[in-house]
Amino acid sequence: MQPWFQHSRFGIFLHWGIYSHGIGSESWAFFNGETTWDEYRSQAAHFTASAYDPDSWAKLFAEAGAGYVVLTAKHHDGFSLWDTAQSSWNAKEASPAGRDLIGPYCDALRRHGLKVGLYFSHLDWSHPDYATVFPKKAQAHDHAERHSNPFAYPQNGENPEAWERFLSFHRAQLFELCDRYSPDLLWFDGDWERDADQWRFSELRDQLKARLPQVILNSRMGGYGDYGTPEQAMPVSPPPVDWEFCVTINDSWGYQARDTHHKSPRRCVQILAECAGMGGNLLLDLGPLADGSLQAEQTKVLQEMGAWMKRNSSAIVGTKSGLPAGLHYGPSTFSQDGRRLNLICFAKPEEVVVVRGLMDEPTRAWVLGGGDLPVRRVGGAPWAGLPGTIEITAPNADELSPYATVICLEFAEPPRIYTGSGDAITLNP
Repeated sequence: MQPWFQHSRFGIFLHWGIYSHGIGSESWAFFNGETTWDEYRSQAAHFTASAYDPDSWAKLFAEAGAGYVVLTAKHHDGFSLWDTAQSSWNAKEASPAGRDLIGPYCDALRRHGLKVGLYFSHLDWSHPDYATVFPKKAQAHDHAERHSNPFAYPQNGENPEAWERFLSFHRAQLFELCDRYSPDLLWFDGDWERDADQWRFSELRDQLKARLPQVILNSRMGGYGDYGTPEQAMPVSPPPVDWEFCVTINDSWGYQARDTHHKSPRRCVQILAECAGMGGNLLLDLGPLADGSLQAEQTKVLQEMGAWMKRNSSAIVGTKSGLPAGLHYGPSTFSQDGRRLNLICFAKPEEVVVVRGLMDEPTRAWVLGGGDLPVRRVGGAPWAGLPGTIEITAPNADELSPYATVICLEFAEPPRIYTGSGDAITLNP
């Protein structure tokens, strides 16, 4: 893993394509029979990118506190946002956008100090050679879908030669992205319709790393990726690998006019803090419109997150996982050297903020962006290995954040943590 990934803790996900016309879900609308393939495909006529301003995107994302961005270069429908030489089904040749949209995005991110991520779906439900071999493993949606399985062939037969042609096409598009844009991260999807051997993912990983030695690959590589990608459901306990939680800012990945159920800035800050507290990243998804403009409500959420991050980013960016669950009423993070503990309080602190399990005395306590706070130890028997509790006087009302208040404790050395179940005290000095 590249250090920048764990350091960032916060990334932006963008689902943008012909589905951004807003009448139905991205790719799945035709796959699940909500509309026909021809009707779905006709949305390309509305994909104008007329308001596309990648520099304003990048400026907003950087000010929100994000460290990287991932854009859907190609979703399951096969429509490509760059002028690929492998297919005419792309933004330049098949839509009013009429140009490559990936290059300006990459340039803008780099101008604003952001790492470049590109989403690429392995499967391609528009390519004539894709649905030519059956999966070797059962699928959650195994049904007679002509875009994914070879039901159109006589007697449900397979065509291995066509599958080889598809793999050549798949590699050629990926190598275009690598050679032209040098992404820092490739965010794959769609590996689930064939197994790792059919995709030849071990070989592909070697090929990608040879082209871009520093590139990070997400987990959707049949077991050959670099980090895990839990989706839409926050982990209850930290995954055993580097990880990133991808979640929509409302209920949809791409823009849907009917979906106005946006998460509040407070909730998005909380999700970010929860991810960082477990040593993971948040990849927060937005759905730009077909003209390339961002939804006003989503922009507002990022602006509010940015205001919070301006004061509190040191409790998120560059941190590692904090205390075990139950020692503080909320998430927490440690600085990389382990000497600073950041206590993130979702509820308004009243009277005192209590921390359990700390064997060592803090040398200082303060509210992030504010002043120092009195701190004392209550109860316990440190000489017997029983720490009691640390109580920090609650900050003044004018030092509180409406979304989450961060209280910091500093230690001379990384504190020892007690997670036992208590004991009788047999010696009182």
